[in-house]
Amino acid sequence: MVFTVAQGSGAPTDTVMRASTLSCSYTAEGTHPAPRAACDALNATDGELDRLLATPNASRACPKHFAPVTVTADGVLHGRRVAWKHTFSNACMMSATLNGNPVYAF
Repeated sequence: MVFTVAQGSGAPTDTVMRASTLSCSYTAEGTHPAPRAACDALNATDGELDRLLATPNASRACPKHFAPVTVTADGVLHGRRVAWKHTFSNACMMSATLNGNPVYAF
């Protein structure tokens, strides 16, 4: 799997700010800094990557400015092709909604 965090609203011309690779086939490996935790979180989604998203942390105040950030996941998970993306209104909302999820902690 390849994961990206890009500045923009999901267009092909968005600027990728960071990316990571992850393989969960036999052992957890790749460029991801915490491959085992990320694989465990991915496996917990049962292939439904929207499950990575949580209700934003209410104790966290985010500005209301619009500076979109899009996360993507592309590859194969549990033998099925995955092409997923989600756009947040800004980086603070991304962080609050992913709420420490290890998949995008790179």
